[in-house]
Amino acid sequence: MKHSSCRLTGAAFLVALGVLGSSPVETAHESRQSAASSNEVLEWNQVFIDTLIATNTANSPSQRLGAIFHTAIFDAYNGIERRYTPIRVDSSAPRGASRRAAVIAAAYTALVGLFPSLTPLQRATLDDSYAASLAALNDDGGQSRKRGLAWGEQVASMVLAWRATDGFVRSPPYTPFSGGLAVGQWRPTGGSCVVMSALGLAYTAPFVVASPIQFDPGPPRSLASFTYTDDFNSVKALGRKTGSTRTDDQTALAPFWEGNASVHWNQAANQMARAHHLSLSHTNRLLAVLNIAMADTAFTIWNAKLFYGGDPLKVTWRPATSIPLAGTDGNPLTEPDPWTPLVNTPCHPEYPAGHPSLNGAAATVLLSQFGDDQTFTLTTAGQPSRTYISITQARSDGNNARVWGGMHYPSTVEISDNLGEAVAHYVNRHSMQRLRGRR
Repeated sequence: MKHSSCRLTGAAFLVALGVLGSSPVETAHESRQSAASSNEVLEWNQVFIDTLIATNTANSPSQRLGAIFHTAIFDAYNGIERRYTPIRVDSSAPRGASRRAAVIAAAYTALVGLFPSLTPLQRATLDDSYAASLAALNDDGGQSRKRGLAWGEQVASMVLAWRATDGFVRSPPYTPFSGGLAVGQWRPTGGSCVVMSALGLAYTAPFVVASPIQFDPGPPRSLASFTYTDDFNSVKALGRKTGSTRTDDQTALAPFWEGNASVHWNQAANQMARAHHLSLSHTNRLLAVLNIAMADTAFTIWNAKLFYGGDPLKVTWRPATSIPLAGTDGNPLTEPDPWTPLVNTPCHPEYPAGHPSLNGAAATVLLSQFGDDQTFTLTTAGQPSRTYISITQARSDGNNARVWGGMHYPSTVEISDNLGEAVAHYVNRHSMQRLRGRR
């Protein structure tokens, strides 16, 4: 992994920004039953959400999975009704192929490939969704359907083969990273945290962004800075497990927003698209942009975590480390404390931050499509569901939750959210562009 002067500074990537309750969430089956008109992209997006939940998939690999899944669907549909530039597969479908059948086959084939370890019950559930989708097609099951199914399967297989060599997994495995013991540098926080988790994300090739250093956030604040002092004292007061200055709702929000960001923001997008009756083509692009923006943001963040976490002069240690060891940091305005965070600390460098960057990316995509005042319900396993009436409020809660949970410093959260926003704008403007003459 090469890092040179071509890495953008924090100021430089900000320039790239440019302009730009608790009701139950429906399952895929319920969505099919209640939809006024069939939208197979939304239907299978819900199957993807259901699969992430059922398999208890961790947040860190989920953005890549969502991007692969929706690339397969997007290119399968777009190969039949060519409105946009393709993401990967540039060939055209056989004449007369059914668009809806292609979406179903691409989605099913992608999920089978992405989740090879489903239990028999989980696989049966997926197979049932596939059969129900086919049964709901309002065609005669003739050549159009057959061509669409074959095309969708072909496209998904091509996308899966492409991303199988994207660097996420390597043989032999990447050398484990455990930071260092320099003052301010990230080091594992103990227990099961021994080496940096999800290391392969730092080496994964982006889908649209030119490279994972294109939107590098620049170095974190120094130990002697006023920003670090404010960061330290804010998270010390708000993020501690007991005796904090949090409200009861802030205490509840911290574990809720520790949930899977891909589940949260796909739930939001699915419900908004359904409420606004988006067309199949429009939904297809929205969900592809959303999931690719989140994936490319995740790769950028993990690459920067590894880069800055490996520099003993950069401040990447977690509050769980910095607060007890404050007597060593040379800053007279930080005081050590036998401090424990509200939420268990993730096992990777503090800077930059994963969840806030994903919140920034996802919210930016949704705000580019919808007004801020939207009603949507999000779920996290083991937590009461949350209904929001504002995209911006959900974004804000998700970001602040990282401080309330004791996992991140406020300045890291802000920088990371801005990074996700910048990546989302780039993906939206440089991929899946409408072809001339198509409406």
